Amino acid sequence: MTNTPTSAPAPRLAHTAQLTAAELREARTFLDTVFDGDFSDDDWDHTVGGMHALLTDAHGIAAHGSVVQRRVVHAGRSLRIGYVEGVAVRADLRRRGLGGAVMAALEEVVERSYAYGALSASEEGAALYAGRGWQVWPGRLGVLGPAGEERLAEEEGTTYVWAAHPRGGLGALDPERPLLFDWRDGDVL
Repeated sequence: MTNTPTSAPAPRLAHTAQLTAAELREARTFLDTVFDGDFSDDDWDHTVGGMHALLTDAHGIAAHGSVVQRRVVHAGRSLRIGYVEGVAVRADLRRRGLGGAVMAALEEVVERSYAYGALSASEEGAALYAGRGWQVWPGRLGVLGPAGEERLAEEEGTTYVWAAHPRGGLGALDPERPLLFDWRDGDVL
């Protein structure tokens, strides 16, 4: 696992089922605010159902991220991966290590439960992920949708993969073969 800055507290880890209705409403409101209203119902649906890493302060949620299970078909195998969603830090607290602390907690979940981690990064978030050892997937991406395999060319170059077990690395994944994600409503990645 990568280093967590010593200045940032350790996030609380909780499964969606362990969060109260009020905590879930607060998390949804937080993500709506941090993403300037560009966080849809589908985005929220993709964020729940797994483990959340939450940092709070006197003003409420300071940082959030979650990891949910996804299936990826690659080179004839179905891989269980931890997909990172809803990583955000409140605007007044950015650049203080909170995003790194959230990611460290989520990486620990991925390391203990999955073969790989994956996420789709915004331009703003890309440096955080790359600095923690996440690598841009260099190959094709797709989804196994209702009509069969569909290419996701617009996600290529912004989807990152992380090897949960460093000695295995990404070498077991063949960039000449696509990563085919399971279907879900809304943005599939």
